[in-house]
Amino acid sequence: MRIGELAARAGTTTRTLRYYESRGLLPARRGDNGYRTYDERDLRLLQQIRTLQDVGFDLEETRPFVECLRAGHPEGDSCPASLAVYRRKLDELDALIGELRSVREKVAGQLARAEQARDGLAAEALVPGGPEPLCELGGQER
Repeated sequence: MRIGELAARAGTTTRTLRYYESRGLLPARRGDNGYRTYDERDLRLLQQIRTLQDVGFDLEETRPFVECLRAGHPEGDSCPASLAVYRRKLDELDALIGELRSVREKVAGQLARAEQARDGLAAEALVPGGPEPLCELGGQER
């Protein structure tokens, strides 16, 4: 098949395919007429790349999976190098989850502090001679 058909079947653009070719992820075969030619194996490579990118792998991280498929394995993640990329990605995700948990705890603490401050001001406003409550936009409540 030609580049336009491959792009359509893979759900991508010819520009993307040329970029993958320049990065060595997609073979650069040409027919006698000079046109790029592709087959079902190339479509499988693209599907592997797109699947991995959809879940957060960068393009270079897909290389071991592509090479595994090119080596003739039925799945791109059955080779040791692919498994190593999975492990690194999981470590990266675990670290990000830890960072997000820490940020969440800080935001939850700030919210609790802000709610306590609001409740304290509301209680003071009920005391005769206490401060006037302010509206959310910074003006006086009417």
